[in-house]
Amino acid sequence: MVPPVIGIIGGSGLYEIDGLTDVAWRRIESPFGPTSDEFCFGRLDGHEVVFLARHGRGHVLPPSQINFRANIDAMKRCGVTDIVSLSAVGSLRADLRPGDFVLVDQFIDRTYARQKSFFGAGCVAHVSMAHPVCSRIGGALYAAAEPSGPVLKRGGTYLVMEGPQFSTLAESRLYRSWGCDVIGMTNMPEAKLAREAEICYATVAMVTDYDCWHPDHDAVTVDMVVNVLLANAQKAKALIRAAVPLLSADIEDCPQGCRHALDSALITAPDKRDPELLAILDAVAGRVLRAPS
Repeated sequence: MVPPVIGIIGGSGLYEIDGLTDVAWRRIESPFGPTSDEFCFGRLDGHEVVFLARHGRGHVLPPSQINFRANIDAMKRCGVTDIVSLSAVGSLRADLRPGDFVLVDQFIDRTYARQKSFFGAGCVAHVSMAHPVCSRIGGALYAAAEPSGPVLKRGGTYLVMEGPQFSTLAESRLYRSWGCDVIGMTNMPEAKLAREAEICYATVAMVTDYDCWHPDHDAVTVDMVVNVLLANAQKAKALIRAAVPLLSADIEDCPQGCRHALDSALITAPDKRDPELLAILDAVAGRVLRAPS
């Protein structure tokens, strides 16, 4: 088993990780196009970490213009085995307050303007998304949480909307009726692509607001979100610092099977596969494409 390399994808307000040593920022080339920003390579208390600001440093990319395929492909090319995704979200529940964190375990994907798969015509694949996050990473994050830190709830459903506009009141009420817990704009197709790339993936959803359903709170504004997400960013950095050693010490294979998601996913016959598509899948699917037929 290769030593774990921990990838961290920072969401709104989280554009760097404190405490890194041996820091180097490098642009990673991907056949799927440009990534959101340069990647930050470093060590956190001696453990190898790769960091990417999802929206770019300074928040220059809206959700629909993030090149999720390039980001995940580049993470794979960097040798990342585990991804911790940090995302700002709105709460759809009264008991999930601004400043609380949720370890999401399910998603509802309502996005429609994004490239959602590495595969396509010439090499078709269908991966399982029944359990879209890695419970092993979630367990490490939960164990790393300090009693004095943010309220951390384990388990919840994240409704991923297209954006960049916030919800209408009718939409917010609809998503609450579906039993969703939080709402955001960025974890799909990110989670799907991480599964296709056979990278273990988990999300820390950081609540900034009550969306617009709550009768005692004003409609969401950028100022409201920014004030809370800056405070959340400091809490998230502390959580990451505590979780990285736990994840780095876990050298066993993923019991959930994330790292073998493609074992039975490819459906296109080998002699019908498009060589040009196979060439750009070298990092994402090289393990199975190079395997003997």
